[in-house]
Amino acid sequence: QVQLVSSGGGSVQAGGSLRLSCAASGYTYCMGWFRQAAGKEREGVAAINPRSGTAYYADSVTGRFAISQDNAKNTVDLQMNSLKPEDTAMYYCAAAADPSLGGYCYFGPEALFGVWGQGTQVTVSS
Repeated sequence: QVQLVSSGGGSVQAGGSLRLSCAASGYTYCMGWFRQAAGKEREGVAAINPRSGTAYYADSVTGRFAISQDNAKNTVDLQMNSLKPEDTAMYYCAAAADPSLGGYCYFGPEALFGVWGQGTQVTVSS
């Protein structure tokens, strides 16, 4: 069973940057980041296919966030720039480790991802 350990996050003023990192203990077919703001449903933010490096982004973060991989370390990072107060949320790393998925990778639906990290808080003040 693949396990995920996420790190990073914290508090920053609007316009600032933060970097999240997620380390996987085994092989994954898709890695993604989700977030859940207080009182809202969890939403997909970005995903990356670890083999091809193809990345996918939600419209709300396109041009500001960048997801990247380090296959040697089996980690996936989320670089978040030009942060806005509406980016404030608990961020979760997730992985799809089921080979029957046939290599499908996207930042949703959540059911695609069978393994979840512990979550890390990101707070952006205005």
